[in-house]
Amino acid sequence: MFGWLLRLVAFGAIASVAGYAALASKSTDGAGEIPVTLEGDPNRGAYVARMAGCIACHSDFENGGKPLAGGPALKTDFGTFVAPNITPDKELGIGAWSLSDFAVALRHGVSPDGEPYYPAFPYPFYTRLTDQDIVDLWAAIWTVPPVARSAPEHDLTFPFSIREGLKVWRAMYFEPGRFEPDPNRDESWNRGAYIVQGPGHCGACHTPRNLFGAREPSLRCMVPPDFPTAANRLRSPGRRCGRTDGAGRISRGRCAPG
Repeated sequence: MFGWLLRLVAFGAIASVAGYAALASKSTDGAGEIPVTLEGDPNRGAYVARMAGCIACHSDFENGGKPLAGGPALKTDFGTFVAPNITPDKELGIGAWSLSDFAVALRHGVSPDGEPYYPAFPYPFYTRLTDQDIVDLWAAIWTVPPVARSAPEHDLTFPFSIREGLKVWRAMYFEPGRFEPDPNRDESWNRGAYIVQGPGHCGACHTPRNLFGAREPSLRCMVPPDFPTAANRLRSPGRRCGRTDGAGRISRGRCAPG
């Protein structure tokens, strides 16, 4: 109970600077610019969709849902989130979007109407996606049958139900930017780092968060103490992140920051 009261007081203090946050809000200028010469490969896009968790989050197969037509409920300390319909349906999916709209949503977490998305949608990671991955993913989505179904609305507790507060959150915690390879590492390491930091969004689950759901930068890849199973941990206190060797086995060593 005390934790929630602390959140409310802290949120109120932060909301008082909403005017500043609106000015400091990250610009989406150029975020949707994709080279017109790029062609999407739907087969590769299907690979990106799986790597990025699109199918797992946006498909409620256990309850008879169709692919990408809206996901199962995700319960959190802030309330319940439900991933929306992202099939090509023009009314209830994203079929009326342009490629540019799609890129801005992924890289900046902003809808075509200019509304910010909740960071339960891991756009703080997807901001690092390459142009080609975005184009391929867009091509793959258009191979999915459209579904005229609207996913349930989020059911969030006050004050997190106030979407305007996301502008404050973005100003404080969101840093847009493309993935930058480490010139001192080889291609294989940089590919892994890209997956961890970008589409794989490993840190979304494997990094503790503060009172407002932002990741703790100093604890990257550190799982929360109440994480359900040790088998799923990327890193335990006092240990370094695991990495895979050439045979796909897990060995100890440093991980790319996620």
